Amino acid sequence: VQLQASGGGLVQAGGSLRLSCAASGRTFRGYVMGWFRQAPGKEREFVAVIRWSDGTTYYEDSVKGRFTFSRDNAKNTVYLQMNSLKSEDTAVYYCAAARGRVMTTIYEQYDYWGQGTQVTVSS
Repeated sequence: VQLQASGGGLVQAGGSLRLSCAASGRTFRGYVMGWFRQAPGKEREFVAVIRWSDGTTYYEDSVKGRFTFSRDNAKNTVYLQMNSLKSEDTAVYYCAAARGRVMTTIYEQYDYWGQGTQVTVSS
């Protein structure tokens, strides 16, 4: 099982980026997919989660209304559309997959991880 994250980059505050996470090796219909981020010197934190089977989403408060998590069943890929980016969004972003339908925000409960993609927002 592999998760391949991409789409990070350097953007000015107020700009947008779309992260992708392509899953291979299995289908993820019985999984939830999450995005986490880790800034230098900080703990890894939850950003958003989606239940693959029905597309239900949940967001961390600071990204609600700015980030949108979606999935493409045919491509076995999830996306995180990030708008109105702020300097505090700067971090390495990781996608992850957890077995089951519980939409967990706890990173220790995720079974598979992508390699991370850097997002840098300049103010």
